[in-house]
Amino acid sequence: MEEIAADYLRALHETLRADRWVFGLYDTARAAGERLAGALGSLAVEGAESMDALVARLVREVGGDGGTLADAAVRRGVAAAVRDTRDTHPEWGDAMDAGVADGGFAWDILCDLYQWFFADMVGEFLRSVVAEHVTSAVPVLVATDPEGRIADRVAEAVVGLVPNPCEEYAGATDLAQAADTAREPSAVLPGGAESLVPKAVGKVLGLITGGITGEPEAAA
Repeated sequence: MEEIAADYLRALHETLRADRWVFGLYDTARAAGERLAGALGSLAVEGAESMDALVARLVREVGGDGGTLADAAVRRGVAAAVRDTRDTHPEWGDAMDAGVADGGFAWDILCDLYQWFFADMVGEFLRSVVAEHVTSAVPVLVATDPEGRIADRVAEAVVGLVPNPCEEYAGATDLAQAADTAREPSAVLPGGAESLVPKAVGKVLGLITGGITGEPEAAA
């Protein structure tokens, strides 16, 4: 399955390197990432009362109401990112399920959510459109992925490519100090996360293959 996921992702990357604007995915991912970055500050302050409420809020604030395949992938990617972040921080999910979560979300949880969003968005996009646009390159996917598990494998393959705002932002020290001194990171996290959106999108879409930060350049 991992090899198939790699072929799946490679086909998308090659397509986007040839034409960055195809599918509308690049622009949609950039805009959604910026909206997510803006939402992180308020989540650091007020959190959410349940997982369902968090998904609904992020789908509304990040997913928008567009009707393209890329827009739909963003909305499904939001839900998948909440799920994957919960799996990474089970104590967080358990606390929300029990109704004992209090206040805003910890900054490390929000940074993991940021990473998973970009990865899951790509996985969900591939789940939806490869059969129409790219499957001729890897036709075996139709037969070997009847349950759509390939999206999870793709997300797992690329999540490590997404820059973590808590680690890579130039103001990461400020975030750490904010956590250590019990100050809310809401004033620094959104700006740091937004500044990394071009790199995050470029990485997961295969437009950046090195450690370049900023506007993606077509990989050689």
